[in-house]
Amino acid sequence: MNRIKLTTSQSLVKFLDNQYVRLDDREEKFVDGIWGIFGHGCVVGMGEALEAKGHGLNFYQGHNEQGMGHAAIGFAKQNRRLKIMGCLSSIGPGATNMITAAATATVNRIPVLFLAGDVFASRQPDPVLQQLEQQHDLTLSVNDCFKPVVKYWDRITRPEQIMSAAINALRVLTDPSETGAVCLSLCQDVQGESYDYPDFFFDKRVHEIKRVSVSQNSLNQAIEMIKVKKNPLIILGGGVRYSWAENTLLDFVDKFEIPFAETQAGKGIIASSHRLNLGGIGVTGTLAANKACKESDLILSLGTRMNDFVTASKSIYQNPNCDFISVNLNSFDAHKMNSLPLVGDVKLVLEQLDEKLTAINYETTFSQKTVLFKDEWKSELRRLYSTEVDEEARLSQTKAIEILNQELIPEDAIVVAASGSLPGDLERLWECGGFDTYNMEYGYSCMGYEVSGALGAKMAQPEREVFVFVGDGSYILLHSELFTSIQEKMKINVILFDNNGFHCIDNLQTSQGIPSFGCEFRYRNENSKRLDGDYLPVDFAKNAESYGCKAFSVTKASQLRQVFQEVMASEVSTLIDIKVGRKTMTGGYESWWRVGTPEVSNNEKTLAASRELKSKIKSLRDY
Repeated sequence: MNRIKLTTSQSLVKFLDNQYVRLDDREEKFVDGIWGIFGHGCVVGMGEALEAKGHGLNFYQGHNEQGMGHAAIGFAKQNRRLKIMGCLSSIGPGATNMITAAATATVNRIPVLFLAGDVFASRQPDPVLQQLEQQHDLTLSVNDCFKPVVKYWDRITRPEQIMSAAINALRVLTDPSETGAVCLSLCQDVQGESYDYPDFFFDKRVHEIKRVSVSQNSLNQAIEMIKVKKNPLIILGGGVRYSWAENTLLDFVDKFEIPFAETQAGKGIIASSHRLNLGGIGVTGTLAANKACKESDLILSLGTRMNDFVTASKSIYQNPNCDFISVNLNSFDAHKMNSLPLVGDVKLVLEQLDEKLTAINYETTFSQKTVLFKDEWKSELRRLYSTEVDEEARLSQTKAIEILNQELIPEDAIVVAASGSLPGDLERLWECGGFDTYNMEYGYSCMGYEVSGALGAKMAQPEREVFVFVGDGSYILLHSELFTSIQEKMKINVILFDNNGFHCIDNLQTSQGIPSFGCEFRYRNENSKRLDGDYLPVDFAKNAESYGCKAFSVTKASQLRQVFQEVMASEVSTLIDIKVGRKTMTGGYESWWRVGTPEVSNNEKTLAASRELKSKIKSLRDY
């Protein structure tokens, strides 16, 4: 056995540089590079290893640790999990800044490697700068906070530990049934300590992404359930994207005339114009999809977690004879909603179902009825788009989306969003023509993903235009990587909808009878001592210009159309600050969302909302 003397950091860099994945006949280098913000807890360890020549990992300078993580998520998502990035931080606040991004990755089943600087393993210099000492347990550090939000966690206290830790990290990152965030906590003294590593540890490793089929018994159970159903509906989740099953699904729905609805993660896999595509489902769903769902007697869910927005808090499946079949590689997800679980790869399972259903000449007529649902929805769209401005001469949010979608943004451009009212409006209204053009983070609905995630998507596919749809609230929270887009010469286009606050949440608040409070961007009123003064006027275009972006501010449709030519011609990142009406987003469309309305209040409207909530809960089917 030959051995190579390296530091822990050098060995990790060398190892990561030689990891590959294979899906079917496609092989990809797995780790593109490492994002980092250097501090004393990583700069002389991992920083030295990354600076040294002899490896092929790119280094990207981040400007907010959470933003780095979001960029890595956007990158991996756009690459369908066949390529990833790592995120490196110093000890303490740099590490804890990444926790939100780690949770976002895990919720969305996106592989991201977090390398968090940690305290000294020797403890001799304790307490070092940025170390939080827990007096009751000195083995704890702030990096233990990653444990609830990652799929694998390890602390490296000796250099030889990196071997088993790195292999286990890659085991989880490349496993489609278990993937999510992985955290390796790197003690800062150990990063520079050396070990004689066996050379085979650095050999090229190809991690096979295996397609898992279901047993014949499970398949036969599913066929017995399906064959007596006349109104089946497919819910298309992100698992279809990561299985590369879009063509298989397209053949399946066309052959058996089964309509389908989309989750946020599933949107953009099949064109919105497809005759059987009913659009988004649930709380952010279309009228067509939600009406179809209420009448369906079978839900075939493909690669989705069936969260409360997809299920409308489990209220939307109103046919008493409705049964569920769930195809998912993750057994935990496959068992939700009292489903018949088909634990396997979406593409393979669809092929198996196709063969069996063809053999029994399975037919449905539900698609004929869903045509009427789609026509009703088209009528509602015409109504939404009919008003160009609101009473304050601001552009309505729905009209702005229509103009951008139907007239301005190229069909093959990538659209990115994450939180607030925009995900609902985009899932309902945005028509995806090009393939893989919709990059929505809505598993964690994480404010701040938008700009960073867009940069990650652009880095994954630099040849495509990327457009970020973001509200003023989320933009203010986190847009640090807009600076990085200038630094990396990676052009992204920010479409900022400025409605003076968090009006999605303001709508939720007032819908429960609670007066508007704390959700709008207003000055403090000297008389009331509350934030109910005038709205704050903010020029977001000037903010973006200060970074080096080309920026515009518009209030009218004609202005939006006029500036867009310059946006497309620009070679640097752009921002359009659109002043939109405050209540010009879409509604709920026969969906319901369960929230914790107060049972005790001095406000009769709130008490009425609470009574309505209790009444609704009593009518729900338990799962």
